[in-house]
Order: sequence, then C-alpha cells, then structure tokens
Amino acid sequence: MKLGARTYRGVAAAMLAGGMLLTAGCGAGAQADRTSGRERANDGANPAPLAPDGGGGAPAQGVDGGSEGQRKGDALQDSKPAADYLSTFALDVDTASYGYARRTLEDGQRPQASDIRPEEFINSFRQDYPRPKGDGFSVTVDGAHPRSAEGEISSESAGEGSGENWSLVRVGLSTRPTDRKGERPPAALTFVIDISGSMAEPGRLDLVKESLGILTDQLRDDDSIALVTFSDKAETRLPMTRVADSRDRIHTVIDSLEPTDSTNVEAGVRTGYDEAVEGRRRGATNRVVLLSDALANTGETKADAILDRIDDARREYGITLFGVGVGSEYGDALMERLADKGDGHTTYVSTSEQARKVFCDQLPAHVELRARDAKAQVAFDPKTVKQFRLIGYENRAVADEDFRNDRVDGGEVGPGHTVTALYAVRLREGASGHLATATVRWLDPRTRAPHEQTGSIETDAVDGALWDGASKRLQVTAVAAYFAESLRGGSMPGAPGLGELAKRARNLAESTEDSAVRELADTIVQAQRLRD
Repeated sequence: MKLGARTYRGVAAAMLAGGMLLTAGCGAGAQADRTSGRERANDGANPAPLAPDGGGGAPAQGVDGGSEGQRKGDALQDSKPAADYLSTFALDVDTASYGYARRTLEDGQRPQASDIRPEEFINSFRQDYPRPKGDGFSVTVDGAHPRSAEGEISSESAGEGSGENWSLVRVGLSTRPTDRKGERPPAALTFVIDISGSMAEPGRLDLVKESLGILTDQLRDDDSIALVTFSDKAETRLPMTRVADSRDRIHTVIDSLEPTDSTNVEAGVRTGYDEAVEGRRRGATNRVVLLSDALANTGETKADAILDRIDDARREYGITLFGVGVGSEYGDALMERLADKGDGHTTYVSTSEQARKVFCDQLPAHVELRARDAKAQVAFDPKTVKQFRLIGYENRAVADEDFRNDRVDGGEVGPGHTVTALYAVRLREGASGHLATATVRWLDPRTRAPHEQTGSIETDAVDGALWDGASKRLQVTAVAAYFAESLRGGSMPGAPGLGELAKRARNLAESTEDSAVRELADTIVQAQRLRD
C-alpha cells in the first residue's frame, strides 16, 4: 500500500489488518468552516481537475513554474518544476517512523534523517475530523497562517518560512469506526515471528510473545491463526487453526519461543505466505503479520527478491501484510518496503503499553478494510496559489494522470482511521476566492466499485493565526510536522525552534488532555537536549 504524494509509504496508527470486532475485554471534532464534500460513484461526472499539461507531481511545485525551495541535504535548493497545480498520492496509515524516532531519542541518540517520515509523525495523533455515515471517507480541508495573533513569525524560521503569504493547509480524511456490536468477517491471521539472536535483547522477543498472548485472548472463536518462526531458516509451528478450543495450544506454542541464530527474513516471509495461501479462508480477512527487528543478515537480505513473493500473493489471493517493528536497532526501511509491497502498513512498539494498544485497543482498525487502493488528489487553484509543497510523502507519489487508473496501486484503509496531508501553500499577492479542491478515490473492498468524495477550501479559511484560534488538532498536526522536519534537516513556513515547539506541545497537551501529545512534548525536549 502506498501513501501519498511524495513520502515513504506507507500510517496510523496501529497494527494488524482492517477492522475486526473483538470482545470487549480490551477494553472528533467539527468539520472545518468553508469545507464541503459529496460522494459519488465513478460515473465520470464532475471529475477532479487534471493538469492541462498532464505534468507533474514534483514534491516542491510552483503552479506558475516558479522556483520553490526543495530539501536537499540540509539546505533548501531552488527548483523550477513544470507548471503543475496537482498533488496526487496513495493513502497510508503507517506510524512506525514516529515510534522508532521516539525510542531512538529515549536511548540518547538522534535518529537518522533517512528514517524520518513526517506523514507518519502527523498520522500518529488523533484528529477531529467528522466521521462519514457510510463505508467511505469524509474529507475535511482547513488551514491557518503560521503566525501569532500579533502577526509575528518565529525568528528561527528560514527559507520559505520567512517569505510572505505562506499558509499551512490540512487535508484530512477519515473512515467510520467499527461498530463493536455488529458482525464482521472472521480473520485468518498468519504470524511470522523473528526468533533470531538479535531478538534476545529485552523489548524484542519477550515483547512479541506478550503481544501475541494478548491477541490470542481477544480473538473470536471462529477466527484462525497460524504461527511461523524464522532465524537462519523458517519453521511452521502451528498451521492455520481455528481459535475455538485451541487457545491453550496457541499459548503453549507462543510461550515456547526462544531466540536462536541469524535472521533470514526471506525464509520467514516466504514460508509465512505459503502458510497463508494454504490456510486461506474464503469470506475471511486474510493477513500476514510480520513481527521482527527486520535486521536481515542471512539468505536474501535485499528487499526486491522478498518483495516478489509478497506481490504474487497480494495480486492472486488478496493477502496483505502488516509489519510490527521492535528493537532499539530496527530495519525500518526493509520493513516499510515489505509492507508497502504487501498492501499493508507498519507500526513500531517498544513497551507493553504500546503492545496492548496495538493488539487490543487498535486491532479493530486493522483487520476489516473500509477502502482498497485509495488515492488522494489535491488541485490547487493557479489563480490564487503561487506555490505549494506537501510535507513528507516523498515516496508515495502517484502520477496525476493515474488518479483514476484503478490498476495503479493505492492504499488500504481500515475502519476508524484518519489520514492527514499537510501542505505549505504560498498565495498570490491579494489572492481571494477558491484555494484548493481535495478528492479521495477508493475501491469498495468487496465489490471493487470505485467511489469518490470531495472537499474544498477558500482563501479566507487560511487567514487565521495558527497558534491563536486555529483548531487544537490542526496545531498538533503542525507541531508534529515541524518536529519531523527539524529532525531531518528540513524547513517549513513559520518553523519555531525546538524549545518553543516543546512549549506549544505542552500547552496543547493540557488543553486537549491528550497523553500522546504530552509524550510528543517530552520527545521534543529530548531532541533539544541532544542538539544542545
């Protein structure tokens, strides 16, 4: 599954597969002003606008062909892309990049810039988007100017951040949560478990075993589970088995897992997919769940050969992959590419609390799908917009002309998920009127029928000051994006220093009473200490 316009693939924040109703044992906000939406089948009427020259899709764009800063190393380089006012990308709900960055900073180290994907920082936080009544998406578009009510912009802003007429525009997509009292298809889950020597470190195999134990107690009797382990070679510990009267047997297999030798991810993935295909159940949600530190050192260690096996199973049988990363050293790039090719997503866990959140609280959002091959296209109005840049999503781009090509892979989204795209937008001097239209297109998971939903925004919707009166959740989005860009050496309009950003996050944590935002503030402080 791919997420979006120019970033790593990639999401939400949680784990497993689609939207499965579990037993109860595990146990917002208004749409922006000036935002409108409508749903329609793909009958060709009122399509989202396409670029007249078919151009496009560079990460940094000026609709008039003018230059805009584009990140290259630690500097913003001028680029002169072809005239284009479209941004097209595949949806994604990955959150692993943020989780791993937090773990790295807690260990007293700065994360690698290449491991930072801003969209996964942004999508790690709860949003205030309205939920649709049906099985599709709601579309919310809002924004603000990155200044205070007094009109001040942070003195630490640089490059595009110090220019005039820059605003932040947020495109928010949301699906309807699972009805926990309703019916859902059974799940057939194949767990591929890394038991290599590197998994002996505390917080790796022990955490995986705890997570699987939690999950086993929450699955329904008519669900099925298979267990495959791998080190230097792969072994099926439990073929696809109905949970029903087998919970004790499943627990016994999980409890017996011990770390052994080297890491042959290829063997594990290949055997896991063989078991998933062999045990595939019609009418069920069939998913492979890879739990590993993804530090491949035996067999095929390159992603491409492994990806071929995943792609075949995805195309022929519709089996998708969910990657769960663990460990202080973690092969983030390999895990993300595997999940991307397998129409899945990734998350990262480092504590028992996070494991319970993923395998219990968030599981319904990752088993039953709301949408397949979902893509978004944002069309900026060249009469009012001079330049724009999508924050993150560098490796999630889709060609503008492929927006309605349903053979082009998009993203899979489960119930209760939100996906956010944040843009830096520079308006033309004195601009007034229509600013942008955002359209999301997806296929019904059962019928494969295409659907679309649209939202729009006017220029006056971004006149307000970000830190004074804008939606609290928009402010949280901005903090997460500013922080991610800082970690990878990027730049955004109005970017505060880390000290100021931490204060903003603490104030938002108090006003939203959101513990996740409080953790974000603590993480920013840790990054500031390492920088100082």
